[in-house]
Amino acid sequence: MMVPIVDSHCHLDFEGLRQDLPGVISRANDAGVRLMLTISTRVHQIQRIIEIVDANENIYCTVGTHPHNAAEEPDITADHLVKIAAHPKVVGIGEAGLDYYYDRSPRDRQEASFRVHIEAARQSGLPLVIHSRDAENDTASILEEEMEQGAFKPLLHCFSSGQDLAERGVALGAYVSFSGILTFKSAEAIRAAAACVPMNRLLVETDAPYLAPVPYRGKPNEPAYTVHTLRRLAEVKNVTDKEMARTTSNNFFELFSKVPRPVEYQGAAA
Repeated sequence: MMVPIVDSHCHLDFEGLRQDLPGVISRANDAGVRLMLTISTRVHQIQRIIEIVDANENIYCTVGTHPHNAAEEPDITADHLVKIAAHPKVVGIGEAGLDYYYDRSPRDRQEASFRVHIEAARQSGLPLVIHSRDAENDTASILEEEMEQGAFKPLLHCFSSGQDLAERGVALGAYVSFSGILTFKSAEAIRAAAACVPMNRLLVETDAPYLAPVPYRGKPNEPAYTVHTLRRLAEVKNVTDKEMARTTSNNFFELFSKVPRPVEYQGAAA
């Protein structure tokens, strides 16, 4: 692909990726994925992510507590998150949000953590990476309520919900990111949601090492596979792969404005 792609959400510190990080990065570069955002799920483990981004030029990160881990990190405050986010390569807050599918943390603890992360995003001005699964209405309601208390920049990552959450999110100024789920045969509802998201709010991601797209479904995922999701998204929006690559890369730099645009992406600028 001529236009470079951004994998806007992966977990390079997770089992299956960190052991072969040079190979993962090399394969991503060969596929045209020249920049990656590796996502924090436990604030108490942020140092191992910082080590990755400090050692690799075109890899950036976020800081946050995944809803699965909300009960493990009740002590995390907005000030704590904002302090860590002062690091030059920490460019977002999260991922945080609500997961009612697994309920690995009590729902009240998930909500409290979500609101702490929203406040950190508000204070820092950095985007908030949001995880929402089987919690559409509560996610949208919290975002709407919190937006009235002061603006922040939401990103609905790995979108797997219905059109209602997509529309309510976009109305708040949210971006929406699609993963390999978009390529699954059973994902018609998600493709319908993608069809309703404006082009200037779209991102692509892997969520690696999870959710490998077709034709790699069921295998470990990695950033190189972002291209398969991008191609399916281009089909949904009836545009060329090149246009979708240019659009999603530009959208990434618009949202994650703390990330300097590398030279290879400058030709894709609108």
